[in-house]
Amino acid sequence: MATFARADQLLVIIDPAARETDGESVRIAKDVLSAGAAAKVCMPDGPEEFARVLSRRGSRRPVVVGDDGALVRAVTFLHRRRELADCVLSMVPVGGALGVAHALGVPAGAVAAARAVLDGVERRMDLLVDDSDGVVLGALRIPPPAVAAARAPEPVPAKGWLRPYQHLVRSLSARPAPVPAVPGPPARLRVEVDGETVVDLDQPVEGISVTPGGPDGLAEVEVRPLSVGAEATPVRAAGRTVTVAGADFRYRADGGLAGPVRRRTWRVVEGGWGLTVPGA
Repeated sequence: MATFARADQLLVIIDPAARETDGESVRIAKDVLSAGAAAKVCMPDGPEEFARVLSRRGSRRPVVVGDDGALVRAVTFLHRRRELADCVLSMVPVGGALGVAHALGVPAGAVAAARAVLDGVERRMDLLVDDSDGVVLGALRIPPPAVAAARAPEPVPAKGWLRPYQHLVRSLSARPAPVPAVPGPPARLRVEVDGETVVDLDQPVEGISVTPGGPDGLAEVEVRPLSVGAEATPVRAAGRTVTVAGADFRYRADGGLAGPVRRRTWRVVEGGWGLTVPGA
């Protein structure tokens, strides 16, 4: 793990939702970070400017002030530009959805998180990358605990130099707001781990979870068969690639809902990204 010096130059990117949700925590984070390091503070108005600011970070270490969605947006952007391996992210969690950040080791509270940015260490972590170039930081669940109707996102216009990244900007901004959920039916899906079939289409399943960060850089897979009477025993496996196929299915990852798709493959990128966390 790399330890950071307080003299590091920081690029503090404050997500618009954080400013609207908890302006006081944003102010505290800015004060602590600016007092401890040379910090350039940016307040992008939306995903387009968020991407532009992050792409022009130079040698500054980016600090995302926002929720899980903002962190995923930053990781996705850097991954798709093939810059993630050489960039260490930091985060001050502010907002409503913070479960992913806390599970990854980011402290709760603006003061503690900002101090971890200044005095913490780099932790390299695994992530999942799918065949559409999307990323997953925490666990994904198929089908999600509840299937939710999603409102279509508004189109995001691209301007000037950003036009080549128009598709990326649209995809990064297409994380729908939570809406009332409706339970879905049992799924019939084929699950393959490193090319070996774990569950086939003849076995209805209640749920599937895939989690990066297992031993030896493997993803941990759990399939819960549909129980009739006595509770069915979960099927567990581990591997570097996981493929799920069958009828249209949705999945939930890092708080966002994706799909429907008929086939998706995820692969583990071992130590694929770095996040600043408190030192031991």
